[in-house]
Amino acid sequence: MGMFCYARTLRALLLACGLPLVAPASVLAANLLSPAGAVLIKQSAEPFGIATAILDGGGVHDKWLGLQSRLDDDMVQLALCDGDRERCASPAALQLLAIVDTARARDGRARLGEINRAVNLAIHPASDIVQYGAIDVWASPLATFNHHAGDCEDYAIAKLAALRLAGISADDLRLVIARDTRLGEDHAVATVRLDGHWLTLDNRRMAMVEDSDVRNYRPTFVMGQQGAMKYAYAPAISATVRLSVAQAD
Repeated sequence: MGMFCYARTLRALLLACGLPLVAPASVLAANLLSPAGAVLIKQSAEPFGIATAILDGGGVHDKWLGLQSRLDDDMVQLALCDGDRERCASPAALQLLAIVDTARARDGRARLGEINRAVNLAIHPASDIVQYGAIDVWASPLATFNHHAGDCEDYAIAKLAALRLAGISADDLRLVIARDTRLGEDHAVATVRLDGHWLTLDNRRMAMVEDSDVRNYRPTFVMGQQGAMKYAYAPAISATVRLSVAQAD
């Protein structure tokens, strides 16, 4: 997923700058969508309004679980720097906090939009192979801002941290992985709930789009404070049915 969304962002930037594409960017992405057990939830208040199944294992579950400790560490460091800017020894933290400061001066949708635009502009598209020598690394916010670069999930994770610092409840934040059906690749976006509606914060666009208006994205996984879940497209039979989560198309 990481390499595919990086390639798409880079392609868009090249076209926007009027630069020719010398060759198509293609690389094999790591397969996070490994089989795992899940429990079906019939009613969903998640982004896109599709029933979900709680993951109890598999690639996405493990990736999200591994990210949590790093994210918690970053949030502690950001909170300390937020309370004492003069003694903050992390330029990455200060840069992220500057974005949060601007967002705090706004309300409602304007606050969310400020974070979406500012993070999009602060981070340059870069592949995990180039930065970390590995495929599909989910970097913490400070790691991303230290590099000033990342791929789609890195943008999304940084936005989630910034939104938390700007006063948005963790209950209203999600990381969504979706299949771009037009491009045939996986992509990650941050989502935030405002007045009962889910907005997508996407590194491919500056404007936020409500989930009901998103086109060409088929959501496959959603992650948040409640854990990692898979969107269940099969009819719900029972809230306690155990499912086998197959690999995404």
